[in-house]
Amino acid sequence: MELERLTLEKWADALPSSGFEVFHTAPALSVLDDHAAGDLHLLGGFNGDQPVALFPLFVRRGPLGSAMCSSPPPGFNVPHLGPILMPQSPKRRKREKQNGEFAEKIVEALDADGSRTLFRAVGAPTYNDPRPYRWAGFDVDAAFTYRLPVEDSPGDLLSSFSKSLRREIRDGGDADVVVSREGIEAAEAVYWHTAARYAEQDEEMGSSWEYVRDLLGALDDEGRYRVYTAETAQGRFLGGIIVLYSNDCAYYWLGGVRTTHDGVSVNSLLHWRVIRDVAEAGTEDGGNDRSGSEDGPIASVECYDLVGANTERLCQYKAKFGADLAHYYTIESAGPQMTLAKTAYERVNSLL
Repeated sequence: MELERLTLEKWADALPSSGFEVFHTAPALSVLDDHAAGDLHLLGGFNGDQPVALFPLFVRRGPLGSAMCSSPPPGFNVPHLGPILMPQSPKRRKREKQNGEFAEKIVEALDADGSRTLFRAVGAPTYNDPRPYRWAGFDVDAAFTYRLPVEDSPGDLLSSFSKSLRREIRDGGDADVVVSREGIEAAEAVYWHTAARYAEQDEEMGSSWEYVRDLLGALDDEGRYRVYTAETAQGRFLGGIIVLYSNDCAYYWLGGVRTTHDGVSVNSLLHWRVIRDVAEAGTEDGGNDRSGSEDGPIASVECYDLVGANTERLCQYKAKFGADLAHYYTIESAGPQMTLAKTAYERVNSLL
């Protein structure tokens, strides 16, 4: 296996048709490169001309040869990034060998195990074997998210929800709440509505509107985002969410901060509209054909990621959707001497 540094154009050509996150796409990485500190390194493992593994990292150089390598860069609401494996063989031994070789080359190319390097990667649920990094001396920790399969009909999906969630959705049909799909202007309203909620809780939003605007603009050509809003019948804004799409998954990305209006769960109605749209797109014009459509990748989407299952209070609500619990891994530099540096790095970069 040979390790190559790729351009965004070559990265886009090497990206597989499935098994990647929306932030693995070239348009999303380009926007992150514009806004994040450090330089974007697009690393690819090749067997001849065949790409077999990819890893985007942001490298920030410091004094005295120090470096911070992260995937994703902190502070930009990127839930997962990290490596992508494209094994050429179904045999476990060969797949593990390829994974190990690629990890070894990544560590060597970045001097990721050096005493002056801080390394942190949060992989996607599809990257399920981080052992080579643990064997190389890195800390590996598991975290969780909820992913709801959306290949069934909307009616079957609704039946799989908890009794209380079904009641909230049905009650919403008679309420003074209108859920609709909107454009970039509504995305800005969702952003500032969310930022205001963060401010009420004395928390930093982290991501700027300029970054969110640029990201949505970049994803628009491939139809990789949608904005949903909830309003009263008189047009008063109640809330909204921004949803992002890879080829396989829809992501609850931003918004959803208002809980109720006149006793009706606004968030439940928003989530249900997203889920219903994805389910209907996958069953239109050809039964269960989820090969894609002119309206972006929504027809090929197989799951809805509720993004995060690590906070008990939030899990009590998200569990109502009956989604599958999926795990992902964080890989980071080990050793007590790195603890202070990692804490400071995350605190500073959360404001970028």
